[in-house]
This record gives sequence, structure tokens and C-alpha cells, in this order.
Amino acid sequence: MAKLYLMSDDIVQQEIALSDGIVTIGRLPNNTLAMDDAAVSGHHCRIRWEIDHYLIEDNDSLNGVYVNGEQIFKAILKNGDDILVGKHFLRFDDSDSVKTSTPESVAVAATVERTGVLTALDGKTDSPKYVLNSKLTVIGKSDMATIKLKGFFAPKVAANLMRREQKYIIASADKDVKISINGEHITGQHELNDGDAIDVAGFKFQFAFQE
Repeated sequence: MAKLYLMSDDIVQQEIALSDGIVTIGRLPNNTLAMDDAAVSGHHCRIRWEIDHYLIEDNDSLNGVYVNGEQIFKAILKNGDDILVGKHFLRFDDSDSVKTSTPESVAVAATVERTGVLTALDGKTDSPKYVLNSKLTVIGKSDMATIKLKGFFAPKVAANLMRREQKYIIASADKDVKISINGEHITGQHELNDGDAIDVAGFKFQFAFQE
């Protein structure tokens, strides 16, 4: 049976088993998963079974729904998908069996994990430096953003930074928000390298791996 995990720093806070019915997510207590968060709408989104897959739908929420860093209005969920609702991070699990450790997985676990750091160089932000510990970091002016941009013209949600194993991936959260890496405009998702210079809607940052 598929499950939905409410995560915090890779620790499962709550587990919800998904059946053939509808799971609702929102701020009001009559939701299947209720979130006490001003950034979450009363009935923010829902997950339902459709023929042979689970579908997530945005219920015209104020701050949107993000799957793997990209805003969606309706999307088919796949095993391992990361979902952002307000400030809350969810993981969709549709694996059929419990995974056991293999020599390969043990070797990966033994690898020293590198943590990324984003340093603000130009443009007003709420901090000069950010340690990227979370699986998903939101950049923007919205209250749900981890990296808060300041200024009247700052985008509400500008970009998403996703942490996947030893990699960090950046993607625009809005088609009107331009992102440049080392002076070159990018579209879609882009893997960051140590020392990359990033421009998100005119706000400049530098990415590096923590020593």
C-alpha cells in the first residue's frame, strides 16, 4: 500500500496510508492531514487514486503545491516524489516491498555526505549565508520560503533547491523567473557545482560545499 510521510530533516513525523479513497491536506482540522501553518490554505490539495496511479491536485491554494521542486496543478505521483505544501515536506512512497541493504547501498551509506552552502552576494536577503540541510529549499519572498528575498519586485516563489544524495539541483519555480549559472541562462533543472555563481531574478548567490 502506498504511503505518505510527513518529514522533518529526513525524520518521519507522521505516516498516512493511502487507500483507494481521497486524502485531503490543508490547514482546517477536517482534512486527512491537517497542518497548523498560515502558509497552507484551508483545503490546500488532495491525493486520490485514479485507475492505476495516485494523482495530486492543487485546490486553488494560495501558495501552491510543489512536486520535486516544480509547481503543479495536477500531477501523477511516482515512488520517492518530494512534495512541498506550505513549509511542510512530504514524501510519497509507492514501493511494494521493504528494501534491504545490499553491498552497493552500504557503500553509498558509508560515503561522506557533503552539505551545500549558499552565500548571498548581491540583493537583500534575510541572512548572508544559508546551510542547505533540507531536501528542498525554497527561494522567494513568500512566508514559506527558506531563503527569503526582500524588495517590492522580489518574486513570491523564485526557485527551488533540491538535495538528492550527493547532489544539489536548482530549478525555477515560475516560468517568468530567470536563473543564470556562471552567467549562462538555464531552463529546467540544473545540477550545481562547487563555486557556481547563481543569479535568481537579479539576486546573486554563490554555491559551495561546506568544508
